[in-house]
Amino acid sequence: MRYSARSLLRNALSGQKHWPKVWREPEPKAAYDVIIVGGGGHGLATAHYLARNHGITNVAVLEKGYLGNGNIGRNTTIVRSNYLCPENIAFNDHSLKLWENLSSELNYNVMLSQRGVLNVFHSPAQRDTAIRRGNAMALQGVDAVLLDRAAVKKLVPIIDISATARFPIMGGLLQPRGGSVRHDAVAWGYARSADAQGIDVIQNCEVTGFSIENGKVLGVQTNRGAIKAKKVAICVAGRSSLVGAMAGLRLPIESHVLQSYVTEPVKPILDTVVSFGAAHFAVVQSDKGGLVFNGDLDGYNSYAQRGNMQTLTSAAACAASFMPCFGRLRMLRHWGGINDMTMDGSPIITKTPVSGLYFNGGWCYGGFKGTPASGWTYAYLIANDQPHDLAAKFTLSRFESGLTLNESGHGPMPGEH
Repeated sequence: MRYSARSLLRNALSGQKHWPKVWREPEPKAAYDVIIVGGGGHGLATAHYLARNHGITNVAVLEKGYLGNGNIGRNTTIVRSNYLCPENIAFNDHSLKLWENLSSELNYNVMLSQRGVLNVFHSPAQRDTAIRRGNAMALQGVDAVLLDRAAVKKLVPIIDISATARFPIMGGLLQPRGGSVRHDAVAWGYARSADAQGIDVIQNCEVTGFSIENGKVLGVQTNRGAIKAKKVAICVAGRSSLVGAMAGLRLPIESHVLQSYVTEPVKPILDTVVSFGAAHFAVVQSDKGGLVFNGDLDGYNSYAQRGNMQTLTSAAACAASFMPCFGRLRMLRHWGGINDMTMDGSPIITKTPVSGLYFNGGWCYGGFKGTPASGWTYAYLIANDQPHDLAAKFTLSRFESGLTLNESGHGPMPGEH
């Protein structure tokens, strides 16, 4: 959509009152073929691919708040496929390939920046782990480059690689195709596309219960009335256990808060996504100039979307130790996202024991980067009532059988978000 200079000026001076709506604000219908519970990135991507790939458009996406209020707007925007398990490498590389074409597909700039993702290591054991992961990636046809200390310094000059550093750096594993994406643009782009294909994206519509009879789902109850559906898909990230319990599901998931932070904007000083092998810490410079970084999980179950001083202090110490120039920056703001953590570090995309009820969750640290492939495979599952090959092992039944996908490579050594 194009605007003249006069139109842009008129809208700016009017407090943006005359901007056309990017998507409709429909009232819920009495019934749909599919209801998607959760209007975050995964729910909106699922709606988009249901319409695009399968021609299913009698769909409602129900979001209890406003679009972008959940984890899709509360992350550090990193995208990559440098995992360890073959299933997770293949899945996330499919996601990365979808990211690479997403702006064109949605006709909406999601601001993909493939600046590379670098995981540094500090010991011979961590170097061996990096080599193992790099080889696992290479076996799947995914790009991976092992760097020595000098190459790390050349790529990211502000890193302290001196022998006197608190955690001396020996090298790093680089995925050149990794990078970052503008998170809110992803939500808006998928929402606009789903709406344009006839799907109802309904905000401020909280699901309060499920209608289930004789082992089959018949619809949902909401704060705006009951809505019938042939199929219902749960996709609510950190609230998975709470929403699943409404349908009688006891899920192998714990919810933990993961905090992120952004500094005041500065001139470009970091052209790569970098994570610290000595602690749970990663940093990327945003398009606005702020340094966006995160720390470790809070370490206790919580559904709060707020931070605390202990984790902030730890993350700030990592930043100053890793890149000393960060010690001069002022913190601008911080936030918390709710991570739904599975016991094996891999996600769940599955049918449930209730006929017509599907579940998508347990994304641990990988929710944002997996958004396109999650929507792609979840839409396939809903449309065909059988899993996509890429997600065939991401089932609930793996926790009963013991065939878990123990993903120790969900981040750098020892871990990353």
